[in-house]
Amino acid sequence: MKSTFFKGLMGLSLALFISMPLMAKQYVEGVSYTKLNTPVATKSGDKIEVVEFFWYGCPHCFRFEPTIKKWKKTLPKNVHFVRVPSPINPSWMPHTKTYYALEMMGEGEKYHDALFNAIHVKREKLYDQAALTKFLVKQGVDEKAFNNTIKSFAVEMRARQAMQMSKGFNLNGVPMLAVNGKYTVSASQAGGYQGMVDTADHLINKEANSKK
Repeated sequence: MKSTFFKGLMGLSLALFISMPLMAKQYVEGVSYTKLNTPVATKSGDKIEVVEFFWYGCPHCFRFEPTIKKWKKTLPKNVHFVRVPSPINPSWMPHTKTYYALEMMGEGEKYHDALFNAIHVKREKLYDQAALTKFLVKQGVDEKAFNNTIKSFAVEMRARQAMQMSKGFNLNGVPMLAVNGKYTVSASQAGGYQGMVDTADHLINKEANSKK
């Protein structure tokens, strides 16, 4: 009899569990993400702007890269994704300028992974401009064109803008995601790299619904 009672109780518990709706993940302002007191102007027009702040020398950014690459492929058409090589630490500026010089030369994507892998897999010390330039020339970058580009006013302006954006978003570490000039998400807030993109998805939906 006791066995029948427990079997019935287990069956009831299972039925209740199956019938319960799955609880949606909770995203709490100030806990899962931060809302800026003063929004930062975006340049994406009608699209929702998502910014990834990173630094090539950051091991966390390197480990975040596979997640961000996979996630970028899933972003809806109303989202404009931008990478910003933050120079919040003055020693990061060579990487900032290198990123923008390569981007202006149309070779940013080509050498993005190579720089990350050289620093974090091969343990090459690419932290000053001379070392970065030497590495890129070995990879096939035109030395003269690169040197001319990295010294250009356009690259200097992009680097200054990256600094201004970093300050505007109160950046104190990387990687960091910023959504539509209003919100920031870090791995510590979101519970990891997948949590960062999940939270960003929530904020993207929040911004999209606010425009309806």
